[in-house]
Amino acid sequence: MCSADKANIIELLEYLQDIIEDAAKVPITGKVIVDKKEIIEIIEQITNYLPDEFKKAQWVMSEKDRILSEAKKENENIRAQTMDLMKKQIENHDIVKEAQLKAQDILSLAQREAKEMRLGARDYADEVLTQLEREINETTNTALEKIKLDVEEMASKFTEDMNKTSSTIRSNVKELRDMK
Repeated sequence: MCSADKANIIELLEYLQDIIEDAAKVPITGKVIVDKKEIIEIIEQITNYLPDEFKKAQWVMSEKDRILSEAKKENENIRAQTMDLMKKQIENHDIVKEAQLKAQDILSLAQREAKEMRLGARDYADEVLTQLEREINETTNTALEKIKLDVEEMASKFTEDMNKTSSTIRSNVKELRDMK
């Protein structure tokens, strides 16, 4: 940057300072009112006097941010791929395979035992129901025999009572006939 450009930049900055210091003040707030267009023109002139190195530095800074962002994305992708690869390697590892086989064996054993329990429970229930049916049949037969005996006894007594009553009635009828 040549000395003329430096002098111009300093001159423009001093002019910008004068504009701000001489600007109309807004009461109580401590703020000032400036001509926006005039300020922007001065800033553009200062920017034009700045050497290309500043512009290049600004470009380098923006490129640095872009490159860092891309590097972070690439890092995340590589990390995800590494995790997937590690998971696959772990899944293929002999210990995992052995554990999976052991788990299958345990599951098969549990299923066999559950089936045996179901069959045992079904056999037990069948046995209990068969015994219950036998007891019901025996109780029913016993009750029917008792009812049959009671009915026969009652019929016999009824017949006997009827015969006595008939006999008494005949005897009374005979007595009545003989009375005449």
